[in-house]
Formats: sequence, structure tokens, C-alpha cells
Amino acid sequence: MTPVLKTLYHEKLRSALKEQLGVANVHQVPKLEKIVINCSVGSQGERKQAMEDAVNEVQLITGQKPIITKSKKAIANFKLRIGENVGVKVTLRGNKMYDFLMRLVKTALPRVRDFRGVAPRSFDGRGNYTLGITDQSIFPEIELEKIKRSLGFDITFVTSTNNDDHARELLRALGMPFRGKISQQQKQGEGEAAAA
Repeated sequence: MTPVLKTLYHEKLRSALKEQLGVANVHQVPKLEKIVINCSVGSQGERKQAMEDAVNEVQLITGQKPIITKSKKAIANFKLRIGENVGVKVTLRGNKMYDFLMRLVKTALPRVRDFRGVAPRSFDGRGNYTLGITDQSIFPEIELEKIKRSLGFDITFVTSTNNDDHARELLRALGMPFRGKISQQQKQGEGEAAAA
């Protein structure tokens, strides 16, 4: 089944963004290419157990088995050797990507205490946006009683544009709650998603 957000993008948001951004061709309209979730456990004590917890919890949150990332250099102060497991990473594309984004903006982010929106300036200059999550308990898939340690995540949204402003408008249209004004597409997108 096609995710609601994907259908909404193709049927309504893409044409609205084309008009708003003033691009000539519908193929120039920015689109979300992938979402990369990265969780590092390098500084945790009991690294082996922390890795198992990270793998299980990232898999629960994303619905996809993560790959294990290894250290590229040795750091004596952290008792870290080359090739040691330091984190997990998942790359989401297609339907899973849209499903994850919908759950993130509609369910997880509103559960953050005193949430006022995400920072609108965390772009890398190439149209990609990174969001830091400090605690995995905001995701409804995680059972609070089973949490042994707090794990933080970096969630990177990779878009097809090199323009940060275009990428910001794309993410805003897809429902990303940036601090500041709400665009017309975001209101329209929220209304469509609620009706579906």
C-alpha cells in the first residue's frame, strides 16, 4: 500500500512546490531521496551490550535491520581500537522512508517535552537536513519499561536539490515542524493527511 505522504507529494505538493519555487520543469522540483538514521554508542560503557540494544531499538523504530558501523581510527582516551563497533546506521528509501517521516512528524516529535519546532537552520549547504534526537523514548514503538540506556540519533534527510531554501520548503510541505511561520503547503498537507 502506498503511504499517504507519498501520494500527497505526487498528487498535490509537487505541483504547489513547482509554482512556489518558480522552477520550469516538474522534474526540477526537489524530492526526498533517502533518510539516514545514525546511532552512535562509542562512548557508552559495556559497548557490546549497548550495541545489541542499539541494533534492536533502531530496528524497531525503522522496521529495517541496521548495519553496524566501525571506528576508522584508534583513540586511546576512549579505549577505542581501529575496526571496533561504534554505532548502527539505517538508510530508508521509498515507502519505508515516507512511513518513517509520517510517524516522526505526526507521532514522535510532538511527544518531545516543551516542543516548539525543529531548528530551521540545520542544513549542510547542499540541501540535506540533519535532526538530532536525544532520547529514543519519543518513538511509540519503544516500550518504556524495556529501555536500559538512553540512545541518541542523528536523522539526515537527503534531498535531490543543492539549494537549502528549496530543501527547507520541501520538508516544510511534507510536514516538518520548523520553528517560525507555517507555510500554506504545510497547512494544506496537514489537512490532507488528517483527512486520509
